[in-house]
Amino acid sequence: MIAIGKLNSLKIVRTDDTEYMLSDSENEVSLPLSNITTPLTEGTEEVEVFVYTNKQGVLTATTKKPYARVGEFAYLKVVAENPNGVFMDLGIEKDLFVPTKEQRLPMTKGKSYVVYVYLDSSNNHMVGSTKIYKYTEKEHINLNEGEEVDLLIFDETDLGYNAVINNQYTGLLYFNEVFEDLRVGHKRKAWVKKLYPDGKVDLSLQEQGYVHILNTKETILNVLKKKGGQITLGDKSSPDDIYQTFKISKKAFKKAIGALYKERLIRISDDTIELVVDSLAD
Repeated sequence: MIAIGKLNSLKIVRTDDTEYMLSDSENEVSLPLSNITTPLTEGTEEVEVFVYTNKQGVLTATTKKPYARVGEFAYLKVVAENPNGVFMDLGIEKDLFVPTKEQRLPMTKGKSYVVYVYLDSSNNHMVGSTKIYKYTEKEHINLNEGEEVDLLIFDETDLGYNAVINNQYTGLLYFNEVFEDLRVGHKRKAWVKKLYPDGKVDLSLQEQGYVHILNTKETILNVLKKKGGQITLGDKSSPDDIYQTFKISKKAFKKAIGALYKERLIRISDDTIELVVDSLAD
């Protein structure tokens, strides 16, 4: 069965001067020559295409890869408005329509938003929505604390950044734990910091647990050796300065240098760290 709004591998059943006709043995789809990015080589029997429903309600294929498929979240730009909604650039011949009723806040031409792409069962057209929570799982959160995840930032609040997790859930990155310039639409690797019974998820851009401390210790030692055994960072250094050097939070930094100090590998002052001579020799 042909999956609308997704990639399909379909057989070429016939062709003429304007299009190829493709089939999955049950249904046929038109692949206009204008929708082919690279000419098909002679003898090609099957082609991978993205299938959508055009304005006339006809199933249509393209060899272009869209920015998002049905069931996915994506950061897209509004290219047109009409009284019933807006159209967003999907990277193919057909734009994605977002009805006014599916807009969490009014959308404006020229601006970009995170949307969820779904299939309207009434007409088999792809539709978008900025009502992110409506399309994410809130009860059965199949995640573990400390697990590495993929994020798409979709909103900025008073507390921090809301993000879509693994294209399924939502979670929060707190401002006071973010030491880089994040914006709506950015994608990041992150880690699950805490899971709550009500389905809420706290996130961190830092790896959690002892493994992270071990990795951070190694990073600090390597930087010290490259800098000749001393760096101008210490207990009193600012979180921003620490992040600029090591890409970690001050909390993680202090845990790591504390462990290195206990192992007698470094000496610490308010604004410097020095390698113990034996460590430098290693």
